[in-house]
Amino acid sequence: MSETAGRRMAEIVRKTNETAIEVRVDLDGSGRADVATGVGFFDHMLEQLARHSLIDITARADGDLHIDDHHTVEDTGIALGQAIRQALGERRGIRRYASLDLAMDECLTRAAVDVSGRPFLVFKVEFPREKIGTFDTELVREFFQALAQNAGITLHIENHYGDNAHHIAETCFKAVARVLGEAVAIDPRQADLVPSTKGVLA
Repeated sequence: MSETAGRRMAEIVRKTNETAIEVRVDLDGSGRADVATGVGFFDHMLEQLARHSLIDITARADGDLHIDDHHTVEDTGIALGQAIRQALGERRGIRRYASLDLAMDECLTRAAVDVSGRPFLVFKVEFPREKIGTFDTELVREFFQALAQNAGITLHIENHYGDNAHHIAETCFKAVARVLGEAVAIDPRQADLVPSTKGVLA
């Protein structure tokens, strides 16, 4: 049996006039990250997403950073979402739902997910400033919007409180990582079943 037999893996290559993105995921990984998007803070957040979801993520991006970071961040979210959707297949055996309140110093953020096949994002997060270093804080929402739409997940993120913009962003990524990792995990009690009374999640 090969090392990857039975594992839920996918690779997406996405090229436009603005970006060239390559993403690989292993939903049954150990949280390894190998990312290089050219956007330092975003790379740090993708590393958190991998580490705390236990999903292995490889991401390479060559984007029009001479304009700004927007296209690179959004298109990486699109490709990552597409890879997760592909790796999930029919979504048999997954736990499907998860939610979590995640604390980091003065900050508390909640994330909840339904890996339903129905894309939707609720994002109730405000940042005390527009930049974290050179990174536009509005791109946090843009990333999660692209991820949710393309992965086919319902995702709710709400920051309860916090003063530090870095902490707020990081708790968003860590909380989403934890709930996503739990929701896509296989429940051994229903490993061959789709977790829906409809019999399908698409």
